[in-house]
Amino acid sequence: MRRKDYPPDWPAVSKAVRVRSGGFCECAGECGRHASRCHAWQGQPLSSGYRVVLTVAHLWRGPCAPCAAAGQKCGNPDHLKAMCQRCHLSYDLPHHVAAARRTRRARKASGDLFAE
Repeated sequence: MRRKDYPPDWPAVSKAVRVRSGGFCECAGECGRHASRCHAWQGQPLSSGYRVVLTVAHLWRGPCAPCAAAGQKCGNPDHLKAMCQRCHLSYDLPHHVAAARRTRRARKASGDLFAE
């Protein structure tokens, strides 16, 4: 997370979204892991030995006018959902794959510049 990519009031917005959720994951299948509501809640132990941590996912992929003008991610609570780390990572997987591809491509291209 790069702090400059988020609105200045992000800590308050993030907390409000997680409080709104009542401690439960709000994913309703957006992650592609399940067809209906996720049943994870904050602090629940998982079989992996870890505990559920609620994070805030940006569901709004398009520009959110006030935030886009500032070059920041959307801070509108209506465009955000509290998600457990499993749902959030699954939901963002296509974005992470594309970012990794861009990084690999950029490294390869910069390597070509210095080839002898």
